[in-house]
Amino acid sequence: MVNRQPHRNRGVKVLKAVSSPLRLQILNLLFDKNALSYTELMNQLKMNPSRDAGRFAYHLKFLLKASLVEADVEAKKYYLTDLGKMLLDVADRVERKAVKPRGMLVRTSHLTMEDFDANKIANSLIKEAKVPAELAQKTAKEAEKRLFKSKTKYLTTSLIREVVNGILIEKGYEDYRHKLTRLGLPVNEVTALIESREEFRPCSKTIMQAGQTVLSEYTLLNIFPRDVADAHLSGAIHIEDLGTWILTPFEIIHDLRYFFQNGVNLSDPESFYIKPPNDFESALSLAFNVLLHSSKESNRTQTLNYFNVFLAPFAKGISPEILKENLKIFILNLNQHTQATLGLELSIPKQTVQKEAVGVGGKHSGKYGDFTNESLLLASVVLDVYIEECSNKPMFNPKIVVKIDSTSVINEYSKVVLLKAHQLALESGIPYFASLNCKEGGALTFSSSGIKFMLDLSGDWETDTLRTGCLGGVTINLPRIAIESNKDKSIFIDLLKERFELSARALGIKNNVLKKFGKNSLPFLMQKANGDTYFRLENCSRIVNLAGFREAVETFTGKSLNSEEGRSFAENIISDLLSFKQKLGRKYGKRLYPALLSTIEASERLAQLDIERYGVAKVKFSGARDKPYYSVVKRIELEPAQPLFAPTAALEQMKLLKGLTTGGSLDVFELVGNDFNVGALMDLTSRLIDNKNSDFFIYSRAISYCENCKKKWFGTLHKCPSCGSMSTLTIFDRFKSTYT
Repeated sequence: MVNRQPHRNRGVKVLKAVSSPLRLQILNLLFDKNALSYTELMNQLKMNPSRDAGRFAYHLKFLLKASLVEADVEAKKYYLTDLGKMLLDVADRVERKAVKPRGMLVRTSHLTMEDFDANKIANSLIKEAKVPAELAQKTAKEAEKRLFKSKTKYLTTSLIREVVNGILIEKGYEDYRHKLTRLGLPVNEVTALIESREEFRPCSKTIMQAGQTVLSEYTLLNIFPRDVADAHLSGAIHIEDLGTWILTPFEIIHDLRYFFQNGVNLSDPESFYIKPPNDFESALSLAFNVLLHSSKESNRTQTLNYFNVFLAPFAKGISPEILKENLKIFILNLNQHTQATLGLELSIPKQTVQKEAVGVGGKHSGKYGDFTNESLLLASVVLDVYIEECSNKPMFNPKIVVKIDSTSVINEYSKVVLLKAHQLALESGIPYFASLNCKEGGALTFSSSGIKFMLDLSGDWETDTLRTGCLGGVTINLPRIAIESNKDKSIFIDLLKERFELSARALGIKNNVLKKFGKNSLPFLMQKANGDTYFRLENCSRIVNLAGFREAVETFTGKSLNSEEGRSFAENIISDLLSFKQKLGRKYGKRLYPALLSTIEASERLAQLDIERYGVAKVKFSGARDKPYYSVVKRIELEPAQPLFAPTAALEQMKLLKGLTTGGSLDVFELVGNDFNVGALMDLTSRLIDNKNSDFFIYSRAISYCENCKKKWFGTLHKCPSCGSMSTLTIFDRFKSTYT
């Protein structure tokens, strides 16, 4: 028979060791602190070295004999053994069983009620933050003590997480705390969202805003390195659309021919496959579905490039009246049923696309150049629809981009179409004009936001400008750099390079995330036909936008941008930045571009942060004190004249800033007054294109619209001239807060 007496004696000795509160206290101290010296133990126990030395030595020796504590002679430290740790765990279980804290219930994130269990805290620390097991157990034990001491009867996982994070911060484990941060909105902010008095705020907007806020926090905490996140939060840079940064591309340039050939495969497996179209009406229906489904996987603008050209084969033999009826339905449906910004690009150069056309039934029926008349007819009809629909209230979505070159105004038929485009500009300030007078010619592509796509990858216009888009945008706060540089040009350039590189890294991170997860998160855009993926993610541009260029020059030099000193400083900045961009392009991609684009959120946020940081007296900004902003596009005021001329100084500035517009730009010609005529406006367009003053521009004007009278007036009015109402007036002035 096996003699179990020695084992029983050892077990009795171990249990006897913890029968003393002092010995149990020693074990707990060694568990919490890992290792302590003889003196440190006595100090922690608040024992007097002269009076309590004998009693303390007796208890410590007892623990050593029971193999619950071991001594490191060289380090002169005492450690807890594995048996000691096991005994403490058993003691804790016994204590919890004896106390029976029935009131400690936890409302979990899974919407269930459970009994409190400290082991779940430890497991969560290990799983979520990769905390070492021993540290996780210690933190969980400390959290349990604090929660029991608080006598809380009703716990939530968020409260427990707050206590745990507090303990980690106290102990210097900030990195672990960072990984455990809970994402979400305070109750007060959610209440404010729900109770918002903002007009025309559907519930979907509230849900989207709440979700994007959480994803913005996630991106800053878990996706970006600390220096990139801090640069955004401090206002050194502004990362556009953080809420969708890791989910969707910024913009999409569509190629309808892909779907005219292959039909549409919807991402939802329960949805029907849409066959290639066989007539004009079904072609428009397919285009509508492409935009509708892509809007779920894009962040901002979608552009149907060569809209009139690619539809031209379907329009052959159809009367203008029928074309107009179908296009009107298509445009109004897009305006009413899609939340995304859309662009219809109308190409009106003399020379059109010389490629095989995808015609009725998806069969090739000649080249697109054979359908020039149909292409121009479609452009004309689209403009007719807008002129009619915007006779009272302007319609800004979908946007119209009119691509023209110097030959467009020579051809009589093209000239008629261009006159309609300028009539629409004069009456509603709607169409954008894209100049094709460059080496790329008709192959150059612009989205309606002004982002530009050139033949800079393969040299093939289809590969470089279609089925791709803009990956994302980051805006650099130039006035902040001017203030921080303290008028030292070398410091200014170094800071600009540093923030350009930060922006490039942020865009590189986005590219890697979409490349890794795009197949699952972008099922519609990544659909394939015959092994050919629709969206070319690898060809997307990456935009580094520059806010406050004018204000930065004025802050640094104390002179205007038009002055000799201001121009000289600006030329140095542009030259150094473009040189640095070339170097970065080798690492972050050839399509890393600087740009001067409209971004209201960034221009207002960065100006406000600078005023809060440096004071209103030190910051040069545009707008009023209660609503400041930095310039992000070039604004030129035009007075009625015959012929019409743009100010020379403004045109010189446009030429000066050309180097910063590789990725895109937008020049706003503001029509001030009422006495303009279409002919003068078209003459100015012709001069701008011939002289290569501007790549992308718009004739904008403020419009006051009365909801009561259903009438519009030019200019900003505070009272309806017809009914005298003030509360029913809406002011349409799209670029007011982005002017220079």
